[in-house]
Amino acid sequence: MWFFDSITSGFQHPTDPGRLQLFRIVFATVLTLRFALSFGHGGWDRFTPDSLSTHLAKQRFGIRRARILARSYRPALIIRTAAAVTLAAGLQPRLSLVLVLAGAAMELLYLKSPNAVRFTLLTGTCLLLAGDLGHGLHIEHQPSTANTWAQCLLVLITADIYWNSAWQKLRSPQFRSGLYLAQWIHVYDQVKDRLPHRRQHAVPGFVRHHTGNLTEWDIRFWRLVSVAAIAAEIALPPALLIPQTMPYAVAAGIAMHAAFTCLKPRQLITFSGLTTGTYLAFTI
Repeated sequence: MWFFDSITSGFQHPTDPGRLQLFRIVFATVLTLRFALSFGHGGWDRFTPDSLSTHLAKQRFGIRRARILARSYRPALIIRTAAAVTLAAGLQPRLSLVLVLAGAAMELLYLKSPNAVRFTLLTGTCLLLAGDLGHGLHIEHQPSTANTWAQCLLVLITADIYWNSAWQKLRSPQFRSGLYLAQWIHVYDQVKDRLPHRRQHAVPGFVRHHTGNLTEWDIRFWRLVSVAAIAAEIALPPALLIPQTMPYAVAAGIAMHAAFTCLKPRQLITFSGLTTGTYLAFTI
């Protein structure tokens, strides 16, 4: 298997550099969408003088540093979005990547739950360590060792994300029992018309109507879904590395992330997009 051959050879096993170059395009496209969405829902006005974000920044960083953050916020939004576009296009990819990562890291200063940012920084760092990011939209397929280390690192990060997520779910009796998902769907069905931004969720109506009533059947159904999600997260990394099972693993992973994204499209689009994008690194 190429992954273990690469490790035992000290990352001198040739791989297809096009795998990381394709992931660079996927990475940049997902970040372009994320950054573009950040302009809406009050994102552009996050640090207006009387906003809660400005007040919290003053408490956390002090008045002087909060003022610097507020003044640099809007220019940073514009620069990082433009950099994501140029990264996708392969124009000055390394410089564009640095600007994208800096723009993403900025969100650590004000987001309450920056997990997507951390995953962005991890996968982006893998790209930064690649020796051949490509130029333009041309994809190079001549085997080389330029991206071997970065590709192996991306595989390890994805496996860790999946297995850590499965471990957290296994430790949660509420998730394993199906009660967490059953309650989430039930509550969402009750309050969806009162939410300020309804498009943040995309749960189909038939799912809400038939599995959101907290009946015993509903809980059993969501228990099966929970167990399937845990099993998939455990099995996906090795299945993606085995050529015979990879097509099925890719299909299963995309289906799983599509279902997850329906719960919180705006919040999970980065995680789902980047995670499924890393599947490109699992084969040479």
